[in-house]
Amino acid sequence: MTPADKSTSCPDCINPPTLARRDFIRVVGTSATVLAVGGLTPLQKARAARAEKKAEAEALVFELFKTMDGEQKKKLVLPWDAGAKGGVPARLMTHNGPANKDSVIGLGYDKKQVELLDKIFHSICNGEEGYKRLSRNNKFDNSGSFESSGALLYGEPVEGKKFSLVFSSHHLTVRCDGNSEEGTAFGGPLYYGHSPKGFATTNVFNYQAKAVGAVFESLTEDQKKTTLLDNRKWADGVASVKLPPKDVKAAGLKFADMTKEQKELTEKAMKELVSPYRKEDGDEVMEIIKANGGMEKISLAFYKDEHTDKEGWSFWRLEGPGFVWSFRALEHIHTFVNISSKLA
Repeated sequence: MTPADKSTSCPDCINPPTLARRDFIRVVGTSATVLAVGGLTPLQKARAARAEKKAEAEALVFELFKTMDGEQKKKLVLPWDAGAKGGVPARLMTHNGPANKDSVIGLGYDKKQVELLDKIFHSICNGEEGYKRLSRNNKFDNSGSFESSGALLYGEPVEGKKFSLVFSSHHLTVRCDGNSEEGTAFGGPLYYGHSPKGFATTNVFNYQAKAVGAVFESLTEDQKKTTLLDNRKWADGVASVKLPPKDVKAAGLKFADMTKEQKELTEKAMKELVSPYRKEDGDEVMEIIKANGGMEKISLAFYKDEHTDKEGWSFWRLEGPGFVWSFRALEHIHTFVNISSKLA
């Protein structure tokens, strides 16, 4: 089974890296020499601060796990490598709703646990604005509410063990994993979207369409010949989330070949893309990009199809070694993201 296999059915389409808390002490402890000559390096400070911030969410997951009885754990806590035989582990799949009926928050968890889950979800958002985006104005799109979304645990959420708490609902898969998935941003592939047309002001991710659209508007006619393509159909799931290898030959305009203005617009767009998530996760994204060769290795391609209108494109794809951010604006927003330093 492959990532995003359960993302391929969308009702609206049919009917119009770094350190976890457990590593924090290790980093500080092994930095005695550095401390002796003036303290942690800027990179070590950034990683330590991120570990401390992520530990806040991690502690809430530990607390949630402690409150679960035996029957809940049988249904809602799966092995770390569940579903991994001959394929991708279930914890790394994306979903377009609760992963199964047992995981529906309002049915599988008691009132206090629902409150804990809500706190955890808030903790992985970038403040109230980030929560507004990821919760689609607190409606969780067609799910209608947080309680109608799903939450499943993988692994063992205790100190020193690997775990991943996966939230999934209509047009959404996000995780809280205490950085158990080493060298991987967001704990694994993301999926997000919203039902209104991508260029409509009622779509909460409209600003992302505009931010990357600004790069498109800056293209010269010659650049559009290789950057605006029509020979690729949008595909949910595998084709959108498969992690590009280190030697990927990505389509489109390379960052290294962009003008100064286009590079600035692309960097600004990157900030907008990671803005709904806590700053620590956004910082990790940029660290992984740097480790994989930097922005110079990233390419941007726009695609047109039967839905393309006055904007000139329907979807775009930022792609490079260990990095893919695939964003469809029409008919409505679907986005798949996968970022890791574990390159093939």
